Amino acid sequence: MDPIRELHLSEPGLLVVDVAGADEATVMAFQNAVTRTWATAPAEHMTREPGQPGVRIRLYADLRQALPGPVEAAESGMQ
Repeated sequence: MDPIRELHLSEPGLLVVDVAGADEATVMAFQNAVTRTWATAPAEHMTREPGQPGVRIRLYADLRQALPGPVEAAESGMQ
């Protein structure tokens, strides 16, 4: 993975998450769980290191923007 630059974390509450998993389904399941909780820029691509098992993704989350749960979304008309 490329190094994380300070520009990516210019404000408190911004998070860079590097995820490594055994397969694409595993890392995508993790990403989907995170995107249901916080405003997240999904990974644009997966990477594989030659000779190494598994895949990696990087995603960016904004912990300041919690997404509404199912009940709150239904009440606000967001569903």
